[in-house]
Amino acid sequence: MPQLDIGHLQLPAEQLHTLQSLLAQCLPQAEVWAYGSRVSGRAHEGSDLDLVLRNPADLSADVDHWADLQEALQNSSLPILVEAHLWSRLPAAFHANIAAAYIVLQAGANPSQAAE
Repeated sequence: MPQLDIGHLQLPAEQLHTLQSLLAQCLPQAEVWAYGSRVSGRAHEGSDLDLVLRNPADLSADVDHWADLQEALQNSSLPILVEAHLWSRLPAAFHANIAAAYIVLQAGANPSQAAE
């Protein structure tokens, strides 16, 4: 799976910092990947940012409290649309498309560390 460096993300540093703060606040346990045009280099000023939320303990399970992130994004100062999708609810074929080029924005909690 070609994971790209965060430097490839077409998002100003201030917006990236705001986004990462919201992720850590709302979904500290989730693994979050960016994908789509802002990762591939095909974005323009009005492009949205596509995120996929993954439950590192069980990829087939939803990420708890993901609606909290949706609300926080709507209330944030981010000037772009951020689309957050649950990995667990996407078709397997779409998983392959995302895995073709993505950037990890948040690693999420390691289940084995959480148990210690």
